[in-house]
Amino acid sequence: MNARLVILHLKNIFQRLENVLKSASGHNFPPEAYCLSFIDGPHMKEVSATEGFSLKQLLEESILWAVPKHRRTIEKRLKRKYGHPDYVYKMLKPKSNLMVCNSCGHHHEAGILCAHCYDEVRKETEEMQTKIQEGLGLSPVEQEVVVLYEGEKEAQIAEFWQGKRIVEMNKPRPSWFSKNLLQKTTSPPSSSTDVKPSELA
Repeated sequence: MNARLVILHLKNIFQRLENVLKSASGHNFPPEAYCLSFIDGPHMKEVSATEGFSLKQLLEESILWAVPKHRRTIEKRLKRKYGHPDYVYKMLKPKSNLMVCNSCGHHHEAGILCAHCYDEVRKETEEMQTKIQEGLGLSPVEQEVVVLYEGEKEAQIAEFWQGKRIVEMNKPRPSWFSKNLLQKTTSPPSSSTDVKPSELA
């Protein structure tokens, strides 16, 4: 067992010595550890130890720099941008799933909220939030907050608004903003877990 280890040790020493001699004489350049970074072929020339060697020459034929070597043609660029009619076509296509909103009359895609109605609701909500912040501030509110528009406070008696914090909007209520959205439900919450069947007939 010891003789085998000695033989392997001597073999490694001779291989290292051989590599050092080849590198010194210029017959084995670049070293074998860096041979994967070069393209082996007839265009590779041997460099002697006495000749000057720079980093530019080392990386000139290297495969480390995986960058495009040629510019794409206009045909390939257009295919990548617009596709091909026989395969993947990326050109603009007319939409056939447009609907007319029942509230405002603007067009929108099926399954998507009307952008015009959504914008009106967003603006009205921002006005309500600003009015509530001006009247009540940012402190916690324990009482019920009621947002009223013009002419709605006089429609109820004074005792109806007792114990409530009222925020008045100085404009008429929009036609799409129902009063029922601000009213609490009058039916008590159910504790039953039974589900009634529907659409049996």
